[in-house]
Amino acid sequence: MTDTDHPTAKVVFRVANDDGSFEVETLWAYDLGDDRYKIDNLPFYAYSVSVDDVVYAPADPDDGRPTFQKVLTKSGNRTVRVVFDLPIELGNRSDEVLKGLVALGCSCEGANSKYIAVNIPPVIELNAVRDYLIKCDAQWEHADPTYAELYPTDA
Repeated sequence: MTDTDHPTAKVVFRVANDDGSFEVETLWAYDLGDDRYKIDNLPFYAYSVSVDDVVYAPADPDDGRPTFQKVLTKSGNRTVRVVFDLPIELGNRSDEVLKGLVALGCSCEGANSKYIAVNIPPVIELNAVRDYLIKCDAQWEHADPTYAELYPTDA
């Protein structure tokens, strides 16, 4: 790792849309050398990657930015994403759901006041978080692992 406590690289993830086009998300990462990067923030759009995963991301030949190719080492963290009907405000239903996730041991990052990515650490059971979100009637998705990775015959 570098001599800094802060990530210094942005890794590019190209996320396919249903129409074949791509969106771009960049994630902060630590440059480990040899085109390897340790992801340092939660993905809001990329799938099958979580915070602390080590990825292979060689420089794009056109723009020189490190561009995701594959995960080399899984951290054990998992990611789900939640979309709220109401913006998160102190004491409202969205805030209560968020506080419940934190109470379960998760951490969260918000893309905005209605859309969050949730990190589920390795020591927390995915089923506990999933059951909680279902109980709360929350709108959410599996991001890492994806639903298709968890249930390949259902996808």
